[in-house]
Amino acid sequence: MYAKVILNAGKEIAVKRLHPWIFSGAIARTEGNPTDGDVVEIFDKKSTYLATGHYYKGSIAVKIFSYTVTEINEAFWLEKLQTAYKLRQTISFQGGSGVVNCYRLIHGEGDGFPGLILDFYNGVIVFQAHTIGMWREKEKIVAGLKQIYGESLIGVYDKSSETLPAEFAKTIRNTYLFNDSVNELLPHEIFENDNKFLIDWETGQKTGFFLDQRDNRALLGQYAKNKKVLNAFCYSGGFSVYALKAGAELVHSVDVSKKAIELVNQNVALNFGETDKHEAYAEDVMNYLKNNDQFYDLIVLDPPAYAKNIAKRHNAVQGYKRLNVEGIKRLAKGGILFTFSCSQVVDRELFYNTIVSAALEVGRQVRVLHQLTQGADHPVSLFHPEGSYLKGLVLYVE
Repeated sequence: MYAKVILNAGKEIAVKRLHPWIFSGAIARTEGNPTDGDVVEIFDKKSTYLATGHYYKGSIAVKIFSYTVTEINEAFWLEKLQTAYKLRQTISFQGGSGVVNCYRLIHGEGDGFPGLILDFYNGVIVFQAHTIGMWREKEKIVAGLKQIYGESLIGVYDKSSETLPAEFAKTIRNTYLFNDSVNELLPHEIFENDNKFLIDWETGQKTGFFLDQRDNRALLGQYAKNKKVLNAFCYSGGFSVYALKAGAELVHSVDVSKKAIELVNQNVALNFGETDKHEAYAEDVMNYLKNNDQFYDLIVLDPPAYAKNIAKRHNAVQGYKRLNVEGIKRLAKGGILFTFSCSQVVDRELFYNTIVSAALEVGRQVRVLHQLTQGADHPVSLFHPEGSYLKGLVLYVE
């Protein structure tokens, strides 16, 4: 039924260890002339079946989503969606009501859907494919979502044009896969730990909100009372709202995007009305840190990914070092620094060592209080450690 990929001798070991990627160098030959996004079955040199996945002409030639011979149909994807939904029930992020009605339902390889993100926002799911194969499965996946959520699913929006390969992305546009009338709800209100946020999945960054920082925002709330707080790269103000809710003395939100500053001001007003405890600045973060003489008790440094690939890793490391040097300088004695990297190619050890280098350059004593990662609704397959992309440290700076 499907084209075949036959591996070189010995290359089946990684597949048997359940790593979901097959690199092009592992392939001996293909049968059936597969093209980008096609479903293929993988076999070892002795023609023994190993797995099924999507094929691509690139460095990562196959992304595996099944280790069992099966037809890849609507029932197949429904079962996988049900498994992911059950996990979210287990960690109490199933949606619709309560203090949390937004969460990640599908986190790529972590849920056995390599190349796919599904984020649930109070009844609306944002579908974001990073691979052609997953994008082509969208109708089957939406059918499964309708079965799982029933009437509580009010819309599905495909926001894949920003994340698919460039040449293919030119041939598609972002659109509603179910109920385009939900665009009338924009901006859409969600709840996270009793904090309210307005999101816009059509024009906002990523899928509309940074769900992966939920637990880290809650942790910040434990430190923010009576503190002067700087939220750098604030986007829509998640950390800012949590800090204010926790009783911060003042919160400054900084982002180079004027639209982001509009969003953070809207979210602060949504939760607190008019308040003189918050100020937002549309300014480059490095310029703000270098030119501002304000000292803070707590600083959040949560920049966008500095490196999308290995070639950019060195420059990214230098960028993280410079940023954290300036951040540490602006901390009052006994201050707290929440610092993050979401660059997948900068691993946890490299990020840690980069922050060590920044602290040494400033010449202050620093202690590690917490080592942070993404929330539990962004699970990482034990066999695919690359899925652990968010690194964070909470530091006490003397």
